[in-house]
Amino acid sequence: MSQTLAEKFYYLMKLGREFEIRCKEEYLKGNISGFLHLAIGEEAVHVGAVVGFGKGDLFCPYREHVLALARGIDPKLIMAELFGKATGVSKGKGGSMHLYEPKMDFYGGNAIVAAHLPHAVGAAYARKLMGEKAGVLCIFGDGATNNGTFFEAINMANLWEVPVLFLCENNYYAIGTHVSRSSALKDIYLKARDYMPAEVVDGMDVFAVYEAVVRAKQYIEEYGKPYFIEAHTYRFEGHSMADKGDYRSPRELEMFRKRDPIDLLLKKAYKEGWLTEEQVRLIDQKVEAVVEGAVEFALSSPEPSEEELYTDLYCGVCSDVIP
Repeated sequence: MSQTLAEKFYYLMKLGREFEIRCKEEYLKGNISGFLHLAIGEEAVHVGAVVGFGKGDLFCPYREHVLALARGIDPKLIMAELFGKATGVSKGKGGSMHLYEPKMDFYGGNAIVAAHLPHAVGAAYARKLMGEKAGVLCIFGDGATNNGTFFEAINMANLWEVPVLFLCENNYYAIGTHVSRSSALKDIYLKARDYMPAEVVDGMDVFAVYEAVVRAKQYIEEYGKPYFIEAHTYRFEGHSMADKGDYRSPRELEMFRKRDPIDLLLKKAYKEGWLTEEQVRLIDQKVEAVVEGAVEFALSSPEPSEEELYTDLYCGVCSDVIP
């Protein structure tokens, strides 16, 4: 593991953490409306997966701010989208749940649980037809694996032999329902094991997630077939800003907070000599400036015009081919 990679991990995870803390503050001020789902505590899965997968399509659910940042989408455009401004990455029409940037092969998030899984399989099929090896990364929560479209997606991915990596971020709760009360199989990876190679990884360890995803990416590129990873992780916040998360015990929260993914990253990076306290201090300063710049950009950006209500309803290609 290189020093450069450890530095990249820390920057992206710290950026994701501070970006979302600021999102929470701006939501409480009334500058962000609608739904807001934070991934605080799950940064290792998001950053490790996106960096490890590299080039290829990315489909994800509505808890996608950190995924978008890790993909390289400008933080200013993401914050403006959350503010509902015209300069947002989705022109202010999507909000927190619908970040979308096709120029960077980013096709999430999707507000409907598990709805993006068939889309990911379709994109992987398209890449196969075009002779491309880059493949598709499809991220979803444990609750999505109880949905019928999950089983349809892994079935067709296996049948068609398409290059897609299914990554389940198992944070143990489908909104407020513990996995033991919503899924007949507590070990989520077992649902996919008969269809494709499937493994479990510690989702609080960014290095472990990165290595697992790199290994899976090599497999789908070499064989053109699907792969499944279940990452055990935990969200420190409620399901959304409307959720206090009081269905979880203080003891459980304390147990997972002791395994904060950013603290685990720093502990290992210091031990291996990949980062110094001075490097971390400089990265923290950079993150603070980036987040502040994003908020200032969002605040000063214009609202979408009324004419925007009638644009982007149909894509140009569709209007040309559908009678």
